[in-house]
Amino acid sequence: MSSESQFGLLKTRRFAPFFWTQFLGAMNDNVFKNGMIIFMAFGGLTLAGMDSTLLVNAAGAVFILPFVLFSAFAGQLADKYEKTRVIRGVKVMEIAVMLLSAYGFITGNLGVLFACLFLMGLHSTLFGPVKYGILPQALKETELVGGNGLVESGTFVAILLGTIAGGVLVAMKPNGPAIVAVATVALALIGYFVSRAVPKAEPTDPTLKLNWNPFTETAHNLKLATRNIVVWRSMLGISWLWFYGAMLLNQFAPMAKDVLHGNEQVATALLAIFAVGVAVGSLLCERLSGHKVEIGLVPLGSIGMSVFALDLYFALKGLPPQAAEAAKVGAAEFFGSSANWRAVFDLFMLSVSGGLFSVPLYALIQERAEATHRSRIIAANNIVNAIFMVVSALLAIALIKLFSFGVPQLILTIALLNAVVAIYIYSLTPEFLLRFICWMLIKCCYRLRVSGLENIPDKGPVIIVANHVSYVDALIITAACRRPIQFIMDHNIFKTPLLGWVFRQMKAIPIASAKEKPELIDEAFARARKTLAEGDVVGIFPEGKLTTTGDINPFRPGIERLVKETGAPVVPLALRGFWGSFFSRSVDGKAFKRHRGFFNRVELVGGELVPAASVTAADLQVRVVGMRGKMQ
Repeated sequence: MSSESQFGLLKTRRFAPFFWTQFLGAMNDNVFKNGMIIFMAFGGLTLAGMDSTLLVNAAGAVFILPFVLFSAFAGQLADKYEKTRVIRGVKVMEIAVMLLSAYGFITGNLGVLFACLFLMGLHSTLFGPVKYGILPQALKETELVGGNGLVESGTFVAILLGTIAGGVLVAMKPNGPAIVAVATVALALIGYFVSRAVPKAEPTDPTLKLNWNPFTETAHNLKLATRNIVVWRSMLGISWLWFYGAMLLNQFAPMAKDVLHGNEQVATALLAIFAVGVAVGSLLCERLSGHKVEIGLVPLGSIGMSVFALDLYFALKGLPPQAAEAAKVGAAEFFGSSANWRAVFDLFMLSVSGGLFSVPLYALIQERAEATHRSRIIAANNIVNAIFMVVSALLAIALIKLFSFGVPQLILTIALLNAVVAIYIYSLTPEFLLRFICWMLIKCCYRLRVSGLENIPDKGPVIIVANHVSYVDALIITAACRRPIQFIMDHNIFKTPLLGWVFRQMKAIPIASAKEKPELIDEAFARARKTLAEGDVVGIFPEGKLTTTGDINPFRPGIERLVKETGAPVVPLALRGFWGSFFSRSVDGKAFKRHRGFFNRVELVGGELVPAASVTAADLQVRVVGMRGKMQ
């Protein structure tokens, strides 16, 4: 699968039925929700004396309330029980709720419709932890990013189609509400029958005792999430995206009406552009990441979210004013005016950036969360998401009421806030920024082909050894490998201004020769032993120095000592094609002066895992020389 497109997953039974089940569920949510909102807004319906404006805002709160109250319980269900049973139970519930809502639509009973809206929020709450918890069980690691990309893009397309369909169907005269009722019941039935084909996904913690107290269980789930700091900060990153997206999406209607001078068609078009952009960004993740969880895309996404939102602010401010009596333009006239193209492009690109930002974070949570409580962590993520969305709405209301902010000012605010949040997150968790640097290095300077890295075990201690050709060898290997690596490196490299900072953030282990700083040798071996004892990966360049001729220097016996002290196996790697590049030394011993051009074709080749008992420095050198071949 690693060489195939992610769309190949849609042909497999282990993924396709689940994908279409969640697609139909997301679509039905929005057919019902938007049909109900438009029915309220234009049908003259009231409830408890509230007008349509208050009812529309109340509807959003009612739908999101179950995420806060029941996400913790939903996470327990997904961990304790076989996941397809939970999925089918949720789909049966959806059918029952849609039958009840049909009565509400046909009779115009707003109380029934609000009850169903709450229950559909509960339906989505129960499905969420299963939705993301089942993917790591159904997919290989190399498919995880592609699968998440399909799910995210499919969800946004389903939301778009459902929103449009709900509005179109309910507006049909004279039986629009009844048509929506039939459509939602039909979608629920189809979704249930599709869910029957989802393969089994065994429970990850069948002995779990259910806690029915939502407050204590929510606190427990949040505590589980904070145990792994990278998972916790990934959750905060996803929640920030929902904060950002909620504030942005709420501006589409006033943006279309008051700033872009458009009608309802333009508002729908903006939603379509946003949904398609997120879908495109989500699908791009697999191609850009090389079929692995590449968190280096997260900073790229956050940069785009600020840059394009900032440019959208200036694009909106630069639009010509329109006379008050002028008619609002439709979609065709709107897109026909070149004055609007910049705003459309910015909106599309910031939504693409959102897709690049979110998919790696979801995949990272799935990859690094403990399997026994993965669904409960995802449930905790849903709770935090809901809280961030509420705070986003409150902040927007405060800025509008207190400072008379308009749409452009709110977009500027979110662009600047996103930049501040991004800087804060990456200062706390440098791993994101480091992966971005490594990813940019490969994409901008080399055309890297990788093979044999599947020989590196997914878990457990292992040592990797490689020939040493350039100053960026460690970054290249880090970018290509799925697992984090702590490299043992010459202490002098840490004196290089930029590279020194990067390697310190990578937790590289400094070492020196016995003549220079003998105390560093024992310290380096102690840190390497500790890293391997914790089940992590240590990287070594056994030559001890960069090659000045392109040939491999003799491997030193330090690798034998480390293997003897730890019993860790070794995977040899060969770097090919880096000699003569900007980052390698030349014959006179100096680097950063030779330049073979950008996008050089280079390779990283992995060999078979060597058991500890068979490791010798000489044998490893022979293996690396053989893999390198004539391509220096």
